[in-house]
Amino acid sequence: MTEKFDLVVIGAGPGGYVHAIKAAQLGLKVAVVEKHTSLGGTCLNVGCIPSKALLSASHEYHKATHDFATFGIKTSGVKVDLSQMMKFKQDVINSNTKGIDFLFKKNKIERYLGTGSLKDASTVIVTDDKGTKQELNAKYITIATGSASIDIPNVTVDEKQIVTSTGALALDKIPEKMIVIGGGVIGLEMASVWSRLGSKVTVVEYLDRILPGMDNEVSKEMTKILTKQGLEFKFGTKVTGAKADKKGVTLTAEPAAGGKAEELKADVVLVAIGRKAYTDNLNLDAVGVKRNERGVILVDEHFETNIEGIYAIGDVIPGPMLAHKAEDEGFVLAEMLAGQSGHIDYNLVPGVVYTAPEAASIGQTEEQLKKDGINYKAGKFPFMANGRARSINMTDGFVKILVDAKTDKVLGAHIVGPEAGALIHEVAVLMEFGGSSEDLARTCHAHPTLNEAVKEAALAAFALPIHI
Repeated sequence: MTEKFDLVVIGAGPGGYVHAIKAAQLGLKVAVVEKHTSLGGTCLNVGCIPSKALLSASHEYHKATHDFATFGIKTSGVKVDLSQMMKFKQDVINSNTKGIDFLFKKNKIERYLGTGSLKDASTVIVTDDKGTKQELNAKYITIATGSASIDIPNVTVDEKQIVTSTGALALDKIPEKMIVIGGGVIGLEMASVWSRLGSKVTVVEYLDRILPGMDNEVSKEMTKILTKQGLEFKFGTKVTGAKADKKGVTLTAEPAAGGKAEELKADVVLVAIGRKAYTDNLNLDAVGVKRNERGVILVDEHFETNIEGIYAIGDVIPGPMLAHKAEDEGFVLAEMLAGQSGHIDYNLVPGVVYTAPEAASIGQTEEQLKKDGINYKAGKFPFMANGRARSINMTDGFVKILVDAKTDKVLGAHIVGPEAGALIHEVAVLMEFGGSSEDLARTCHAHPTLNEAVKEAALAAFALPIHI
């Protein structure tokens, strides 16, 4: 018997579950197909949420062993209970995924456990773990299957010694030495966790800098700070192979520009060179859904593929692979399917690195503005000059705001420092309304707060800062 719905969503990650909930709120009859027993996708189960739990826990340990004495708090015998830390991580995951279960029931969303694939433009086949198949008929089908870690040739992941982020979040002991392949967000966050807990961590990066998508000044500042924290970096290096045995892992690597090969040894190696759209096994080619050479699904401005009635959102379509980008797309598409209108400004999708200190960016970088020939001004303010940052003993970093030299319209903002991921949203709201640095600088900010550093950077962009 074929079940009939207004909308069937394949995938229950941040994009899929938000899309389903919003569509149900707008009156559509919705079903979600998810192959895992736990809802929330990579983000809630083996990505964003568990990594932040371990980042928070490891940061608290680091403060107890390195920073408390500065505040006049003496500690001794502080130890890591890794099993309890992992239990805390799992408890955080469970509370979040159970919350989505509740929301599905609240909004009367039908859930199907199994792998979803397309039969045609209006039919989804659900195959459970026993091979039993069931057909779901829908007016609209949305693909929200997310992404998977990119492999490296001659480096076989076993999630024990050679791991992706999934394995790095579930190690049963602290490795003495760890090598992280990739200096992007995931690599640096996991490197921070295990470095704080006692691992000697080396980050191997093919390019000549970390965080290649962010403003170059952010990259330089983060390299300096993380090096001071104990991380080592090998730039311009290409990994060509890996061999694991009882003694550990031996990597072979060579200069990216060519040159003599070398061996690197570690107990655990994390592969974190990026992610790829998870679009295999959906029967897309048979139905005629177009993808590019990287497997990314091509959609129009309404998220519709070339096949009428089939849509896609999140990591499977072009754009940054970020949970909040997927959520917004799911929200907006639900509105469109219900006959309403929605809007996303992809220039205003914030990016955050949850190290300590954090790094956050929105809008354009200085490098992009220079490339586009845009005449701009930069206002910058260091956290060293912020009273609140001094009082919490977190003075590394800065706030930088980029504005149009003629109109003063804010074009981008880049922050390295405490609570950067929260502070960036002050600028995000301003930019949504086309605000200027003067608008931000003339907005009264409470004292003493970290937000005053944002105000001072804005003041530096259109006039002069007060406190430096």
